[in-house]
Amino acid sequence: MSYTVAELIVETLKSAGVRRVYGLPGDSLNGLSDALRRTRDLEWMHVRHEETAAFAAAAEAALTGELAVAAASCGPGNLHLVNGLFDAQRSRVPVLVVAAHIPSSEIGTGYFQETHPQELFRECSVFSELVSTPDQLPYVLDIAIRTAVEQRGVSVLVVPGDVLVAQVPRPRAFPAIRRSRSSVRPSDGELDVAAKALDAAERVTILAGAGCDGAHDELIALASRLQAPIVHSLRGKEFVEPDNPNDVGMTGLLGVASGYHAMQACDTLLIVGADFPYREFYPEHATVVQIDVRGEQIGRRTRVDIPLVGSAKETLAALSSRVRVETDSGHLDHARRDYASTRERLDRLAEADHDRTPLHPQFVARTIDEIAADDAVFIPDVGTPVIWAARYLRMNGRRRLIGSFTHGSMANAVPQAIGAQASQPGRQVVTLSGDGGLAMLLGDLITLEQMRLPVKVVVFNNGSLGFVELEMKAAGYVNFGTDLSNPSFAEVARALGMHGRRVEHPHELADALREAFAHDGSAVVEVMVARQELALPPSIRTSQVEGFALYATRSVLSGRADELIELVRTNITRRVFS
Repeated sequence: MSYTVAELIVETLKSAGVRRVYGLPGDSLNGLSDALRRTRDLEWMHVRHEETAAFAAAAEAALTGELAVAAASCGPGNLHLVNGLFDAQRSRVPVLVVAAHIPSSEIGTGYFQETHPQELFRECSVFSELVSTPDQLPYVLDIAIRTAVEQRGVSVLVVPGDVLVAQVPRPRAFPAIRRSRSSVRPSDGELDVAAKALDAAERVTILAGAGCDGAHDELIALASRLQAPIVHSLRGKEFVEPDNPNDVGMTGLLGVASGYHAMQACDTLLIVGADFPYREFYPEHATVVQIDVRGEQIGRRTRVDIPLVGSAKETLAALSSRVRVETDSGHLDHARRDYASTRERLDRLAEADHDRTPLHPQFVARTIDEIAADDAVFIPDVGTPVIWAARYLRMNGRRRLIGSFTHGSMANAVPQAIGAQASQPGRQVVTLSGDGGLAMLLGDLITLEQMRLPVKVVVFNNGSLGFVELEMKAAGYVNFGTDLSNPSFAEVARALGMHGRRVEHPHELADALREAFAHDGSAVVEVMVARQELALPPSIRTSQVEGFALYATRSVLSGRADELIELVRTNITRRVFS
């Protein structure tokens, strides 16, 4: 009985728990496409752009923790995957890519659509190899899958089209490859040194990141013993924020003042599962203890005095049993009061503002938070939607918040929503899409409708690349090249057969969201939001103040004083600068 390499790949994926493959067909991929057509329990997710396939697979892997798969044809098809794969790799989620290649006899001849994908993908993967002959299977396939699941990264299997349809012996069994669950913790001596440093500290602050997934209770227990405020990173928000009495917000460019102050005020900083990249937000003179299961991560961002290599859950529990109970709560109490004050200011900025139009994006984000399901999956586009998501979406232990938080790619929201909704069919998936991000991969709105994926797309339409404009203002540049001449996204949605509604006044928003969220299918809610809304970081450098003053002067001198007046009207009256 004939049996092909493509069929071997399909059966191995099924045994590994894979349930769908995201991609776009092409002639070099025909062998795999046909094998998928003839199998059960493995769905072909036909997207409109290969970049979307990679983002969708990454989102599925992020939500399920299991291997997800994308596939693409040779040359340009493979190249389109790159951006989404960089995101998956940097987010540390397990993704396997089947990258079809030109005929093996033509490799090296400059053949039509020839590239060298195993080299192209090397930087955004933990494994990338060319299958030159059928004899390499199933071994190379097994290695690729196991490397992806164990190292939490991208594995790329490059297979020429002729090899996909080549005959191979059928294995007696297919391996059910799953991630191993190991406990890793530092030695007793290292833990004792860390505990002694924490006991000697007067003001401990904890910076907690995505590595705290599964370690929430241990984190809170140690923070309680230390009387330590907990600051979270953006990727750590969904795991750290829920039911956390010591939470004082986020730090960083998208963070809030209270998180920044809690970091700066400490004399000892405990970093747990965080790879927060912005060095200027770390305290300069604090003793630093860092916990990370990957030892090579420690000390990348700031000087570390006491490194602890171990998983968060086990290491935090071991530390809790060693540190004494701190009775002085002064540092924590001050941080909590600061957070309450910061939260009050943020909430004031999220008011409806007397039904004025355009809407303030803070109000839109808070309204989404209030109306969305308790177990919703939120996916903000990179840009200003990420700011509003970080500051106004509340995590409760059941909600999820995913995005391109490390790679920082535009146009991530709808593609990731495809993977999120496909893998979580009964769950509400809501995007906070920027108008620029949505337009960049607009074609995959069609995928939502074709695949019957009931994603709710909320578009923050301000007619500009808003975050880029903020960066320009801070650097002293007059905004240039950031205008967006948009269609009505609500009308585009309706033309595609989706539910679509446009919101221009605050009193319309809640009903529009409820209607869209209740709709049995995909929906777009287009909200016209203020273009000149300022999102200030928790710490403003002198260079940024000087840059903003220079921007204001240049705007007036270049005949664009109306832009400056609109900025003042949008922000001053609501005490943004207070």
